[in-house]
Amino acid sequence: MRRLTFAAAVLGALVATSYAVAHGIDGAKSAKAVAGTFSATAASVSTRTCTTSDGKAIVVTDGKYTGTATGDPDLTGPITLRARSTINTTDGVGVVDGRLKIDVTSGRDTEAGFDAVYDHGTIAGLAAGRAHDPSAKLVANLSAAFAAATGFTGGKIGGGTAAGSAVELSSAGGCRPAKVRAEKSEARGMISALSTSSITVAGLTCAIPADKSAEVNAKFKQGDTAQIHCAFSNGQNTLTRIEKKH
Repeated sequence: MRRLTFAAAVLGALVATSYAVAHGIDGAKSAKAVAGTFSATAASVSTRTCTTSDGKAIVVTDGKYTGTATGDPDLTGPITLRARSTINTTDGVGVVDGRLKIDVTSGRDTEAGFDAVYDHGTIAGLAAGRAHDPSAKLVANLSAAFAAATGFTGGKIGGGTAAGSAVELSSAGGCRPAKVRAEKSEARGMISALSTSSITVAGLTCAIPADKSAEVNAKFKQGDTAQIHCAFSNGQNTLTRIEKKH
């Protein structure tokens, strides 16, 4: 069974500051503290929902979020985050990971991958990548308020980022897509009403889908005997099949 554990102690170890380090971490020739803030709203999101065997609702969202970052020159400019969030909405915990890019005014963009723990609307984690100077490596604590549908607010890159929580992800128990069982109904008898948008048989009225309207009205008329099959969809009974009876 594969497990992924985020330890609060690991996140807390780097909480005080973040570093842009020239020539890598090993044998670094210089180090300086940098900090920035950001916010980003959802530009596009797609969401999938499933349920674990113990009844927990899991929501997985892939999103693109755009906004503005301010702070040190390497952390100032339009920011784009592409993030995947996996959140247990029943308990309010999960993980958020992805990549961020800051369009710095001069030089190449600052880019970093990030992994963060989600806990009841906030995230805290670690980002690592390159500053706009290709020889400078960026390692930064990252935190923000986060909602998958809307985006990041009050974001911090360094600058006293909160230590965050710990979450364990496991494949045990599995996760199955939520199932929605359509309510079905049928009736057999005389067609007492028929129009381009609905049909009534033996007291059961069902909407006729637009792509079936012409065919149904060409083959059937009021007074005919028929059997209709309908399913409850979009708040109404909708015709799925009709058969002529004698």
